[in-house]
Amino acid sequence: QGQLVESGGGSVQAGGSLRVSCKSSSGFRWNRDCVAWFRQAPGKEREGVASIKIGSGLTSYASSVTGRFTISQDTANRAVHLQMNILKPEDTAMYFCAAITECGGPRDSPPISASVYKVWGQGTQVTISS
Repeated sequence: QGQLVESGGGSVQAGGSLRVSCKSSSGFRWNRDCVAWFRQAPGKEREGVASIKIGSGLTSYASSVTGRFTISQDTANRAVHLQMNILKPEDTAMYFCAAITECGGPRDSPPISASVYKVWGQGTQVTISS
């Protein structure tokens, strides 16, 4: 997967939207790689938010973001995006993307556990004000 670089974080008011992106320096491998977004707020454990299997496009979401967040692949730009809508103050956190190769078959749901992922980006801050 090469190096991962996140972008797109920022500050918005509750109810607003943001899109964060994760770009790979070498691209993601079709039907081999999974990419996930995690977040960590001060004093809290890292939480899996969403994951996607590159190629099949299968996704997994945390219950706290289902219906509000959408993860998508953008292979032309070697990126994975996380569209975040109806943002809440509790979504405030540092958001990290991570990737792993050989994450199961094309019909297997992509994992969303931090312990599985091997390559990590540096993170981008998302702050939601009430």
